[in-house]
Amino acid sequence: MRTEADPEYVRTLARYLEERVAALGKSGIGEPLAALTLAALDITDELFRAREEHERQDGDVQARLGALVQMLERFRS
Repeated sequence: MRTEADPEYVRTLARYLEERVAALGKSGIGEPLAALTLAALDITDELFRAREEHERQDGDVQARLGALVQMLERFRS
């Protein structure tokens, strides 16, 4: 596989995926392709949830900053 990423980082990603597939195998998913597909879906779900949480937190920060700006503007008036 060709990538500009650090080889150790790529190995870490591969180990993570292998661990997730192995965990699914231990839970009774015997078909390797099914386990790989389910692991990929689970990891993708984690990514989407993390993005949603990040966006929610970013929105919270923006709302708090807006409130602080309004308070400062009232204080200066």
